[in-house]
Amino acid sequence: MDSSLESLSNNILDELFTEGAGYDILRYVSLPELLGEDAHTMLYFIGKNLARKFTFESIEDIIKAFYKLGWGHLDLVKERPKSYTFHLMSDAIVYRLKAPFKTEFRMESGFLAAAMQQLERTECECIEKIKNRIHQVELKVILTI
Repeated sequence: MDSSLESLSNNILDELFTEGAGYDILRYVSLPELLGEDAHTMLYFIGKNLARKFTFESIEDIIKAFYKLGWGHLDLVKERPKSYTFHLMSDAIVYRLKAPFKTEFRMESGFLAAAMQQLERTECECIEKIKNRIHQVELKVILTI
């Protein structure tokens, strides 16, 4: 838990202004406080559980889900026999990465892992790498066969 964020200025809402600003505040400020030091792990499994509520028949279905959930534009950039690499980008991600609080993409990682698990019919895990300089998140799904 980041105790340096005891209060936020109302100006943060101007800086974050997207249709999902309220979601961002809940996600990056309230949830980590509520979940404590286990927040990263729990958000990953929240994402996995959420993906299991949907049926995915193609990578295009997953891309559409990311867009509809307001998580950004997901692109498959590399496919290997035991891994897939995606890039996640959007204006909202740019705003989140510039925000005065710590951002993470564990929920998206968990969601992508479980969604790809449906397609591949094998266990999958996902790791994310934030590329601040280009305002992009790289999500690498690894098939754990």
